[in-house]
Amino acid sequence: MIAAYVTSLGGSSEIKVGPLPDPSPGPREVLVKVSAVAVNHVDTFVRSGAYRTDLSFPFVIGRDLVGTVVSSPVDRFAPGDRVWCNSLGHDGRQGSFSEYCAVPADRLYPLPDGVSDDAVAVLHPAATAYLGLFEHADAGYGETIVVLGAGGGVGSAVVQLASTAGMRVIATARAADAEWCRECGADEVFDYADPDLYEKLPAADVLWDNAGRHDLISAVPLLARGGRIVAMAGMQSMPTLPIGELYTRDASIRGFAISNAGVAALGAAARVVNRGLSTGILRARIGARLPLSAAAEAHRAQEEGEARGRIVLEI
Repeated sequence: MIAAYVTSLGGSSEIKVGPLPDPSPGPREVLVKVSAVAVNHVDTFVRSGAYRTDLSFPFVIGRDLVGTVVSSPVDRFAPGDRVWCNSLGHDGRQGSFSEYCAVPADRLYPLPDGVSDDAVAVLHPAATAYLGLFEHADAGYGETIVVLGAGGGVGSAVVQLASTAGMRVIATARAADAEWCRECGADEVFDYADPDLYEKLPAADVLWDNAGRHDLISAVPLLARGGRIVAMAGMQSMPTLPIGELYTRDASIRGFAISNAGVAALGAAARVVNRGLSTGILRARIGARLPLSAAAEAHRAQEEGEARGRIVLEI
């Protein structure tokens, strides 16, 4: 098979595209013929070594896939079934950027009827949004959420799910992304380049920072009593924490990484993702479509923020 892989950790130039042996599925693994994959920020962290995890070389990069079952040892999947996965390429699992993948059956989900390969652009961001909102931030109906960096993949998914759940959604984004944020369900959109941004934002029950800047000096005073900040970006950020402003509000900062989620949590997220795909609630902007041979270019573009939307590779 042809795959995109690395033989050592490093920059995007380390990515090679060429033949590797076809995977040999284990007793609880489903063999999938891959049709589309997407690039996530975490994929670049794993490839570079910034996010340490168990892996073996040659290491196939990538996390998400949409494809078709070739063979399955479990009854719930049959040859020809359309399926998806969003948790490969981590913790000893080979990645998704290849013609064929052996996917653990408990990490594989059916793709709803009528949903195209473009769903691959939604899988990781939407599952992240669900887990962050409802398993970590305990977000609830009628609460106000401020989504910083709402124009990106995860930010858009947070807006879509939060608005559907009956939350008041305040988005910050670049001016060019304002209309997209409104289409996703934001009640109000503010330009994140506004120097007076934090003075204009309302009090928040939940504040989700997708930008990774974590200006806690400005953000913590924005929290309502019992407010929660979701921290899931900015690996190198070391912000100053106004601890008095935090504890006198009964507030908290909740960090999480979807990579740590177990199969039960991922399965719960998958049910929400499939419902959102079926109803059209979940959708993504695709900023670039590339062939598998352009995997290194895709990672470089992701790291440099060149694509206005998700980067999808068609296989």
